[in-house]
Amino acid sequence: MLPREELLKGCRQPEELTGLIELAEEALRTWEPVWSGFVPADLREEAELRLGQLSELKLSSAGGWPQAERRCLLLQRAELTGDAGDQTASDETSATPLTGLVVSGNFLFDPAEPEDVRQGLLAAGAAPGDLGDIWMRGDRGAQVVLRATAAATLAGRAAVVRTVEVQLETLPIAQLQLPASRSPRELSSVEASLRLDAVASAGFGISRNRMAELIRTGAVRVNWQAVTSPSRELASGDRVRLDGRGELELLEIQPTKRERWRLRLLRR
Repeated sequence: MLPREELLKGCRQPEELTGLIELAEEALRTWEPVWSGFVPADLREEAELRLGQLSELKLSSAGGWPQAERRCLLLQRAELTGDAGDQTASDETSATPLTGLVVSGNFLFDPAEPEDVRQGLLAAGAAPGDLGDIWMRGDRGAQVVLRATAAATLAGRAAVVRTVEVQLETLPIAQLQLPASRSPRELSSVEASLRLDAVASAGFGISRNRMAELIRTGAVRVNWQAVTSPSRELASGDRVRLDGRGELELLEIQPTKRERWRLRLLRR
């Protein structure tokens, strides 16, 4: 048995981490690798920090594409990995029971966001752990990474996203039109305030009005927590996540002589 009390001490999501601890104990007990369902990035980071310190356990993850936010964790005994312990992302993905899903519908008159698609798929019978990253394809629908075990449940079904009836078709991940991979890029900007909408607008290259709208709809998280107030002030070290656009880290804040703020940002 793993030292649960120590692993859970100060944890932000004790119930969810307990589930991963149970999977880790299963992997150690049976000597068989165990895959979790998809977990959000904040839970994955916490699991990697806490469970990754255990010498007998090896953690890796896969989400269908290199910069996936939602990922499945692979938990296995460290002795089983040997020299192959440093798996590449592609190796992990090929060994993971993941597949793709195309969500087709006409969203011209009722535009949808990834969270709308997620809610529609959950209503159609998917479980939260079945669904990985979701990205929109303009007004034609969306594409999804999901667990292969859920494909049989969803394939060929009609579902509803917002008010739009959609068709669901499974495809191998290699046939999906994956989002473009982003290389980390450092940016600088001078802003009149440290408001979330101002900083995120500069970092993501989106108009401030549009950014404020996205914040109010729940598409933006700060340090993994949903924020719906555009006026939320940021501090050095804060991480801003925008659905479908990646992450922005506020590396440094320096006041200028004209009572503005010089920012150094890292876009991932």
